[in-house]
Amino acid sequence: MQSISTQAEPVQIRVIRGADIGPYVADLARLRISVFRAFPYLYDGDLAYERDYISRYSDSPRSLFVLALDGDQVVGVATGVPLADEAEAFKGPFVEAGHNIDEIFYFGESVLLPEYRGRGLGVRFFAERERHAASLGLRVCAFCAVERSADHPQRPADYVPLNDFWHKRGYRHVPQLRTQLSWKDIGDEAESLKPLSFWLRELS
Repeated sequence: MQSISTQAEPVQIRVIRGADIGPYVADLARLRISVFRAFPYLYDGDLAYERDYISRYSDSPRSLFVLALDGDQVVGVATGVPLADEAEAFKGPFVEAGHNIDEIFYFGESVLLPEYRGRGLGVRFFAERERHAASLGLRVCAFCAVERSADHPQRPADYVPLNDFWHKRGYRHVPQLRTQLSWKDIGDEAESLKPLSFWLRELS
């Protein structure tokens, strides 16, 4: 296990792969429901659905979880899997645009409890996934983010998008690469489709 110095107690970083992910599916489900409840996702999650959705990672021997642990408590998780092993909603736009999906590593979620932010863990999440992608011989990393209108009624006045953080990590927005996912927003009675666009970085 590796550790990272923080402003308070050390938070441990643990990297696990493939079938070893299984025991941590429930932790990621819990964190996704908690973290993605906030804007811009506004996700009204269901634990049973989450566990089923996340279990796909353990089906890929090349998948990755980067865990942030405070003692025995999982306080953050970042995930990744080769794009070729992902669902059609994520790899389809790349195939249609003529990209070679066998060269791309896809970042799933990166979720961290608010009280642990600002300690460098988000940077570490990116670095560990990029290192894993390179070890697999993949040359591009990608992820997608939901798009919400600037005048969305639930947008907090102090909301700051993560675009600058992603740019500093070397990622560029490719808005023509797009997909749609369906989930239920907080306060809604039914699911609705949401637009998402992709960000890419070529590994050196």
